[in-house]
Amino acid sequence: MLIYVEYITERLLYTLSFVFADRKVAYQLTNDGIAFMAAQGPKVNYSNRDFKDCYQILPAKILFEDGLQNDVPQRGQWENITCLSFEGKPDILASIFYVLSRMEEYNSTQTDQLSRFKATASVLTSYEWLQTPICDNWSNSFIKLLEQELKVNLYAQKPRFSFQPTFDIDNTFAYAHKNSLRTFFAQAKDFLFRRKGRMQDRNLVRKGQLKDPYDTFEQISELAQRYEETKVFWLLGNYSKLDKNLSHFNLAQQEKIKGVANLAEVGIHASSLTQFNIQQLEIEIERLEQIIGYKPKSNRQHYLLMSLPDTYKNLIKVGIRHDYTMGYAEQTGFRAGTARSFKWFDLHRNEITNLNIHPFTYMDGTLLEYLKLSPNEAKQRILSLYREVQIHGGAFSFLWHNETIGGYQHWAEYQEVFKENFVLHESWNRTN
Repeated sequence: MLIYVEYITERLLYTLSFVFADRKVAYQLTNDGIAFMAAQGPKVNYSNRDFKDCYQILPAKILFEDGLQNDVPQRGQWENITCLSFEGKPDILASIFYVLSRMEEYNSTQTDQLSRFKATASVLTSYEWLQTPICDNWSNSFIKLLEQELKVNLYAQKPRFSFQPTFDIDNTFAYAHKNSLRTFFAQAKDFLFRRKGRMQDRNLVRKGQLKDPYDTFEQISELAQRYEETKVFWLLGNYSKLDKNLSHFNLAQQEKIKGVANLAEVGIHASSLTQFNIQQLEIEIERLEQIIGYKPKSNRQHYLLMSLPDTYKNLIKVGIRHDYTMGYAEQTGFRAGTARSFKWFDLHRNEITNLNIHPFTYMDGTLLEYLKLSPNEAKQRILSLYREVQIHGGAFSFLWHNETIGGYQHWAEYQEVFKENFVLHESWNRTN
């Protein structure tokens, strides 16, 4: 298949690679009109020029310009496929690029109290596309239409499906190994709010009569042995309003990190202070390196605090190659329209970067604390997301915490919800 364009741009190459590469679809790209007219075989004209004996697609400008799309694209129809329309021109390839590049997040003022881009501000929410990997859906539809119009079989393959449990370690312990000052203030707070259960548990843990409820690292290690794509992200930032883990000097914590790192990849859980501060990011990466013996290449931002393009630019500068922040706190679904990993496209520099973005489908706190789903409702939501990834390929990646998987306090009823991920996957393994 030969595709003609008037100009070959980085945006175009990026988009076509996303559509075709993982599906093993062969194509050639040219901006030579004479060579295009002379060529034999199936041909696609992605331009405003007139050519005979080919299938023409009229392009929107977005793939052939350098600026940002400031206006919110409208819903449009392209060859009976619902996609985005740019200045009145529906374009499925431009739609994929717009969503995948996260263009709508640049310079957005629709943020929450932590300056995070809101799920409600996304076109994917507006058009009810958030709960499906819409970019993969568009890619599949595009390929099928090409096959129909060109009367060829492109032998497209479904991208690989994988199962990826991920864990964020915000607080290594609930009560154990805390210094006297932190323990005193925590006890006073619990007394003030009459949290008798926490007061009792704290005393029992400190006396060695009860295992710390956040110490679920044996469980995480067992899962890492069963599922090779398990990822763990550890918070080692300075103590602050949003970052309350133990000091990186704490020996008990270091032992837990080393134990998990023997079985699973441990990445940095960059603190709230790193969203714009590259120096602090470097400090935290070095802390983890000193503990595990190698420089981490993976990251997830604490509280999912990410601001484009600054956060990603800083990650690249300090040597991070894989980021797992792409998802929402307040909503489930596919923030970038896909469950597959993809390269981040820097819109300011207009270039493909070497930072690999790994989206996740949902977070534990999203189900219980934001959406307030019952255990059965949460299981149904997980099932729906799992099926979407099965259909389209990519990683069924989900985010839990060491604090939540043990079922402590209000998480007690959610233990079955956590187990549901593995029940679904084991069932799928038995039938495939």
